[in-house]
Parts: sequence; structure tokens; C-alpha cells
Amino acid sequence: MLKKKICMLGAYSVGKTSLIRSFVYSIFEDRYHSTVGVKIDKKIVEIKDQTLEFLLWDIAGEDERFTVPISYLRGASGYLLVIDGTRKDTLDKALDLQRRTEEAVGKIPFLVVLNKADLEDSWELDQMVLDSLEKMKWSVVKTSAKLGAGVNEAFYRLGQEIITNSENTLQS
Repeated sequence: MLKKKICMLGAYSVGKTSLIRSFVYSIFEDRYHSTVGVKIDKKIVEIKDQTLEFLLWDIAGEDERFTVPISYLRGASGYLLVIDGTRKDTLDKALDLQRRTEEAVGKIPFLVVLNKADLEDSWELDQMVLDSLEKMKWSVVKTSAKLGAGVNEAFYRLGQEIITNSENTLQS
């Protein structure tokens, strides 16, 4: 079994904890739980005939007072960059986090998660923004932690990218 560290990155209150709870435990709570520091969960998955143990690092969201410590990112095989579709400022935070993460740990697989798809009528992100992410060749998945929509897809797609990246690294 291969152990793969996955970091959850994004601004505060974008739904990182809710996405993990939906993926690992198939539950959703309406009550907001602010993450302090980092919380680690595990889930075993089968992807491409391989058994992976995801070590899911739920890292506190960035805001004016808290910046993700680079040490939390070391050893990560990939990350989910979570954006709250109802808050455009979370996109700016995500873009900054992606840049800083790449500077710190290099290019590793990541996936953009546009969360709160159940509130898409209230989104502040328009199609132009979504198109610009895809033009940058970033993989994007819309999710709703509340409804469970797209959650498994996001984690499994990241897992597939991690496996492909590992295979390509071994071949070079």
C-alpha cells in the first residue's frame, strides 16, 4: 500500500474540512468548525489497480492573521486548492497559495475545487474566471460538500494524477 500525503489548501471557510468529512465519513454538518493548525484524516482508496492510503492534511484556512506554514507542505504528493464559489476573494487567495506552494515544494499534482456548487446561483465567480483556470491547464472540479456532489471525483482525480506523476517520474 502506498501512502500519499494530500494537503487541503484555501482561504478560511471555503469548505476544506467539510470536503474531507464528506469524502472520509460521508457526512455534512451545517455548523462551521474552524480548523486550528492542521488535522489529519486517513482514507484507503483503490485507483488504477493500486491501493493508496491518503493522509489528508486539513490545514487551517488563510486569512489576515494566519499564513500556511511551508513545513506543512513538505512531503505532499498533491493538494486540493479549494475555492468558495460564493466568495470571489477566495480565488485570489487560492492563486497566491498555488504560487507559494509551487515555489516551496515544486510542481506536484493539484486540483482546483470550486466548492459550494449547491449555491451556484449565488456565485461571485463567472464563466470567464472558470475559463481562465482551464486555459492555465488546471484541472477543475465543481463540488458541494453539503450534497456530496463531485467530492469523490475530486479526490479520485487527484489520486490518478499523483499515480500518473509517479509513473512518469520513474520512467525519466
